[in-house]
Amino acid sequence: MKLKSLPEDFEVEELSDFPMDGGPFAVYLLTKRSLGTPEAITAICHRWNFPRKVISYGGLKDKHAVTRQWVTILRGPRRDFREENFSLTYQGQASRPFEPQDIAANRFHIVMRNLTPDAARRILSCRESLERYGVPNYYDDQRFGSLGESGEFIAQPWCQGNYERALWLAIAEPNSHDRPNDRDEKEIIRHFWGDWVACKGALRKSSARSIVTYLVDHPERFREAFALLRQDMRSLWLAAFQSNIWNRCLAATLQQHVSPDHCFPVSLATADVPFFTALRDSADQALRNLQLPLPSARLHLEPGPLLDLYEQVLSPLGLALRELRVKYPRDSFFSKGERQAVIKPQKLRMHQADHDDQNEGRQRLTLEFILPRGAYATIIVKRLTLFPS
Repeated sequence: MKLKSLPEDFEVEELSDFPMDGGPFAVYLLTKRSLGTPEAITAICHRWNFPRKVISYGGLKDKHAVTRQWVTILRGPRRDFREENFSLTYQGQASRPFEPQDIAANRFHIVMRNLTPDAARRILSCRESLERYGVPNYYDDQRFGSLGESGEFIAQPWCQGNYERALWLAIAEPNSHDRPNDRDEKEIIRHFWGDWVACKGALRKSSARSIVTYLVDHPERFREAFALLRQDMRSLWLAAFQSNIWNRCLAATLQQHVSPDHCFPVSLATADVPFFTALRDSADQALRNLQLPLPSARLHLEPGPLLDLYEQVLSPLGLALRELRVKYPRDSFFSKGERQAVIKPQKLRMHQADHDDQNEGRQRLTLEFILPRGAYATIIVKRLTLFPS
């Protein structure tokens, strides 16, 4: 069974005990559909004329789902705000901003449609193994939206000090998510790359044109030009690269522990990775509480299997673990911490399949579950739909 896209009915609710105890931070519930969190925040900034630095939120919710998440604005207005694809509903006041660590979990409600009766039965039959063994806690494709046609991460040449290449990937490389205006702008930049005067003359006013304007006067200062890109976007590019490396480390770990007859491959945006249908007792024990650290130069590992694993994954990328850092600008850095290797959905409910009112002769199946912060519900969906027939 092929998974071509997200299920049509996909809802995410952010769970938190964030205290509204008075203070200068206005607290809002952001509800959106068909819109990414950064795009919604940009619209709020423009509408209320706030700099991005006064707005805080916990996570990036999927643009293809109906999502509800918390947002705080320092000295924000005590009123609601609505646009076509999102609403911001005032909730109260807090003494501090809402941050990622304030997210307790996320609750998901998913309706899978257009299923054959056989596919619906097979999905329902996976419930016991899903609850018992869980799924690999991969970062899913939504994490890698900045990856362009070359498949090269912007942060890779950035870490290697190749600022021209990093800038080209950021403002010139085609991306399947580009809007028509962005696609046209990137084509102009590629065509005139290096001829900055002509490039500036061909571009309409935009943030990319501002960078090109800088290069007109400083044609070789790619490092400084790259630093003109938005800091929040540069942080996302670092996170995407780090997440890809972590995924590869997890995939290599699973290959060490999981029996081949219990493995099946799944194609993510960046690589084919192993999933499992079951775990032997030894593998279950090894993976149950395993946490893999997020790779970066700030990770000081003693010589041994874990350091060897990270170096083996980084070597084909032309990097060592000590080189996984950026020297400039110093306002962006790789995250530090650990991530659970395997997760299990909590409060899992799989409603019996019934008639799909949108697809004649097909069935629909409803899933409800809770996942910890940072885990992807689409990984659960892939586990249920992409297993071998």
